[in-house]
Amino acid sequence: MIHPHDVKRTLGRYMLTEGYDIILDLDRSLGSWFVDQRTGERFLDFFSMYASMAVGYNHPRLLKERARLGRLAVNKPSNSDVYTTAMAEFVDTFARVAMPSAMPHVFFIDGGALAVENAMKTAFDWKVRKNLVAGYKEDIGRQVIHFRQAFHGRSGYTLSLTNTYDPRKTRFFPKFDWPRIVNPKLTFPITEENLASVCHLENEALGTIGRIIDEQGEDVAAIIIEPIQGEGGDNHFRAEFLQALRQLCDRHDILLIFDEVQTGVGLTGRFWAFEHFGVQPDLLAFGKKTQVCGMLASRRIDEVSCHVFQERSRINSTFGGNLVDMARCTHILRIIEEEGLVENARRQGELLLAELCQLAAEFPRVVSNPRGRGLMCAFDVPDNHTRDQLVRAFFRRRLLLIGCGGCSIRFRAHLIVTEEEILHGIGIIRSVLREGDYLSLEIARDPCHWSGT
Repeated sequence: MIHPHDVKRTLGRYMLTEGYDIILDLDRSLGSWFVDQRTGERFLDFFSMYASMAVGYNHPRLLKERARLGRLAVNKPSNSDVYTTAMAEFVDTFARVAMPSAMPHVFFIDGGALAVENAMKTAFDWKVRKNLVAGYKEDIGRQVIHFRQAFHGRSGYTLSLTNTYDPRKTRFFPKFDWPRIVNPKLTFPITEENLASVCHLENEALGTIGRIIDEQGEDVAAIIIEPIQGEGGDNHFRAEFLQALRQLCDRHDILLIFDEVQTGVGLTGRFWAFEHFGVQPDLLAFGKKTQVCGMLASRRIDEVSCHVFQERSRINSTFGGNLVDMARCTHILRIIEEEGLVENARRQGELLLAELCQLAAEFPRVVSNPRGRGLMCAFDVPDNHTRDQLVRAFFRRRLLLIGCGGCSIRFRAHLIVTEEEILHGIGIIRSVLREGDYLSLEIARDPCHWSGT
């Protein structure tokens, strides 16, 4: 048995341990509160394991399922070809709670990047089959239009799309030369000047996409975008821009992929973020809060025969998702539905955003661009060094937050978060900003940092 004080030392013999200097107490952590197993100290968690924990730690309804989850963990079947009642119960619940009626096809796999990658494979298959019917060769239909500051994962295909502020995630790895488009993100508050600037960038983006389609439209299989870009900086887009992408895809036999690995399952105050914008994607990648990842597809896929949801083993994996994750997700979805947690995310998110706007008014030299939908909120600070100092200072005050983009701090509270917890967290942030002691904190320099782009 490894003692909690020996966890990092033990792990450090074999792997990097550059994460939080806390050890998760799997028994005593509760709700929105992370307990350090070494010290018993409680941290208010606005990080939620990179937005992957929907209902907090040790939800009582999940604790009641420990025995059943343990029994399922003894065996790990290949869900792709060997079926169980637990899997059927999960898929039935997922279909009822999570699947939009216009998206009847579903595929499960471990990992958000692999969910995105299989959505791309679905698009390639669809486009090439269309092109073959039209008389083109099968090597036409392999381009994906994507956006600056996107994060879609670290797997083979997705590396060619990911391009956030940290080049270490992609440099030195082979990548496809796929078209990358300016991301016309909003700045808040939305003034007349800001809106004009965004509209100009939207026109630039749409114009560039139009030229690419004019020149090589038969080779473009998909346009992929996060409805709100997460790691790239919590970047929001106007509904009009996403609707314009939808229209382009409809006119030119291109599939629209929404990457909702981070934005999905209630975080934005709707079950899926796309519901805010009046836009229906053709393919939707999901993960994180569902615990098991995958993708959904609309009936547009049925425009070709023998597509990937019909032809055996065109897309697949050994395990087809993890059965224990599926069983856990069954209960998470029921908790979200029965406890009204999507509505809670909307309501608490409104409070959180209002408080962030108040902080921007109180500390205008530090806090700017407060923004959010539901609990997916963020604000900017002057530079990345200040951001890192603030995140460290919040940690010292027992508040877990993380950065994103070049100089942003993002909030990823659990869907169960309460008004009292939101205000408690804001109180910590206000105290740190008022006292200014974060300015004196030393931030260790990464010896592998590379300043190239």
